[in-house]
Amino acid sequence: MAPTPERPLSAPADDSLRQPFRPHAVFIDDDEELRRANAQTLKLHGISVDAHASARSALPALTREFDGVVVSDIRMPDMDGLQLFRRVRDIDPDIPVIFITGHGDIATAVQCMRDGAYDFLAKPYAADRLITAIAHAAEKRHLVQENRRLREAAFAVEADEVPFIGTTPAMQRIKQTLRHIADADVDVLVEGETGTGKEVVATALHRLSRRRDRPLVAINCGALPESVIESELFGHEAGAFTGAQKKRIGRIEHASGGTLFLDEIESMPLAVQVKLLRVLESRQITPLGSNDVRNLDLRVVAATKEDLGSPAIRAKFREDLFYRLNVVTIRIPPLRERREDIPLLFAHYLGHASRRFQRDIPEMPASIKQHVMTHDWPGNVRELAHFAERVVLGVLNAPAPEAAAAAAAPSLPERMERVEAQHIREAHEAHQGDIKATLETLGIPRKTFYDKLQRHGIDRQQYLPQ
Repeated sequence: MAPTPERPLSAPADDSLRQPFRPHAVFIDDDEELRRANAQTLKLHGISVDAHASARSALPALTREFDGVVVSDIRMPDMDGLQLFRRVRDIDPDIPVIFITGHGDIATAVQCMRDGAYDFLAKPYAADRLITAIAHAAEKRHLVQENRRLREAAFAVEADEVPFIGTTPAMQRIKQTLRHIADADVDVLVEGETGTGKEVVATALHRLSRRRDRPLVAINCGALPESVIESELFGHEAGAFTGAQKKRIGRIEHASGGTLFLDEIESMPLAVQVKLLRVLESRQITPLGSNDVRNLDLRVVAATKEDLGSPAIRAKFREDLFYRLNVVTIRIPPLRERREDIPLLFAHYLGHASRRFQRDIPEMPASIKQHVMTHDWPGNVRELAHFAERVVLGVLNAPAPEAAAAAAAPSLPERMERVEAQHIREAHEAHQGDIKATLETLGIPRKTFYDKLQRHGIDRQQYLPQ
């Protein structure tokens, strides 16, 4: 039976159709007039429709990947709605099925809902009742499919000898660089904001190298008090200073044969920087209180969240040490510069948290996914990982609707800034950092170009051919 004119066909009673995807329905009924009328109504309200005269002809489209809703009459020849429902349940029990029933079939439809059907509509039904039911069911199916994709990504992250998650050009270049320099005994400087994964780079470089069977010694220069950092790095002999009761092998010497990772190197005291420079140049070390010179075989990976090449940092970091470390520089972009990688990273950390806490990955409302994609993540990957842990533990309140709306709707100047920065990055990418070609593409003066690079925090070096 066609939709009755009980209520207007202008719009559904709620906002359920205002979704970032277009709802899709497979409509099955052997009544040609009803089928045509309903299909036309649904299409007018933004729902894509595949109409079928029989359940059997609709079955090939109903796979586990089907991203829509099934609407079916119960009484049909050949294969009725109940038989179809059982087949759909075997294919994927999460496919929403909405039954169209006559009054004599209401009890049957109610039983089907107990068995997992999504809803039923008794004839005659209002058009907006059908539209709303499909919209809600489609949103549920969309969330199910999105969460499945998250789970699959979380538990099937590409097995790679370089444990970096990301498909953006910047991350692919980092992977390529690490493979290229892995067995070259060259010191490496890793630049990146807090939480971007600088230690992951050092670990990957060590594991890819011939030094993988020797120690990877990590030191956080910012966490060591100035009074002990020299002894910690270079070691000492018994009696070298008050309290030095026995000989100690320094961390640098302990790393010989392997890799020395110096995190937050910008925090190293100037006096220690002088001694480190001498070690890097000579590959020899003399412990405190000793006259013995010991040869070293090591690679140094230094990490910093500062721009060590900036004149502003000269007062606290030696220029000669910077140039000694800066043989190969790897810059890790913050998450806000590689948003395309965020869903896969989030999925990975959801899976990691699920295994760690022995909890299933929960269903995530749209507000959480919107927050993941619109938040600027100042703490970068570390912040994202902790957020995923809170989601799995269920201790995270969904962002307030007004906050999510504000995040989803940046101001016009903010949008223009993002678009401008993206255009500049794309031009750099296309011309591999060639200034002249990039300027011609962008059509702006050189001075304006450099001002924009500084304002958007874009490093031209990362686009140069490796």
